[in-house]
Amino acid sequence: MKAIGKHIVIDPLKEISTTTKGGLLLADSQREDVRYREAKVITVGDEVKGVKKVNSIYYDKAAGFGIELNKERYKIIKEQDVVIIL
Repeated sequence: MKAIGKHIVIDPLKEISTTTKGGLLLADSQREDVRYREAKVITVGDEVKGVKKVNSIYYDKAAGFGIELNKERYKIIKEQDVVIIL
């Protein structure tokens, strides 16, 4: 698998549930105060600068789209959606 252009294939880290003051369990995707999620970079397109296959990143959780290959789920985002490289 190889990303093309300015696309990046990532594997988002599993969401961690948090408990509200009222005792409700919320996944990170349901929390309004958290806009960014952490992910592991799987592959990068040839036009992407600064992000490498070995990096972990934070990206806008509303960005990109999901894809399933060989029963594994990945997300494809654009270079502009990356906000932090670890």
